[in-house]
Amino acid sequence: MRLEGKVALVTGASRGIGLGVVERFSEEGAIVYAGSTSNPSGVYPEGVTGLKLDVANEDDWANAIERIIAEQGRIDCLVNNAGIAVYDGVADGSTENWRKVLGVNQDGVFFGMRAVIPHMQSKKSGSIINVSSIWGKGAVPGAHAYHASKGAVVMMTKNAAITHVGDGIRVNSVHPGFIDTPLTQAQDPEINKFVIGMTPMGRAGTPREIANGCLYLASDEASFVTGAELVIDGGYLAQ
Repeated sequence: MRLEGKVALVTGASRGIGLGVVERFSEEGAIVYAGSTSNPSGVYPEGVTGLKLDVANEDDWANAIERIIAEQGRIDCLVNNAGIAVYDGVADGSTENWRKVLGVNQDGVFFGMRAVIPHMQSKKSGSIINVSSIWGKGAVPGAHAYHASKGAVVMMTKNAAITHVGDGIRVNSVHPGFIDTPLTQAQDPEINKFVIGMTPMGRAGTPREIANGCLYLASDEASFVTGAELVIDGGYLAQ
């Protein structure tokens, strides 16, 4: 198994891409902690531990990492997946929405990396995977805060990768295209139609396809990969 015995924390884990990552990591032998604001029961595979984790809350991070270290003595992998979207543009965007989106998508990534890196440093080993987006690399009208936050994740990832390469910690970003998740199902159908229409493969991706990319980056197969941007988008950004 590709993650046998590795301890992993996945955020935004109760549905969509996060749940796909939890399931895939569990299949490959990882000891998985699944963090979400709702911490639902009966959703995760057997053996997965659910945690209440609001990624925008520093105390939640402290409590989650404290529990993982107390129970396992280490943390080998963090998947910063939790994210939200609103579709305000620059001119019509509210301060409330701006701060809400950046609080989850950007602050959450910062809080997560800051919380786990000291424990990875002590073991001289670790993999951090930050889920960005194709909209962290290219733009469409609107969704200003979402674009800003996902673009920030790209440079946060590269900076952390270079800063901590000597600590044995690898830090990479994943950039999903249009993926069939509860988040995309809840948004304007015209947006979905547009993005799928712009995707050369002509379909939505699945959470498992993104999870497979995360699995690679978490595994020893990616031992020479850090600061990279793994795009999984059906060809969207190749145009």
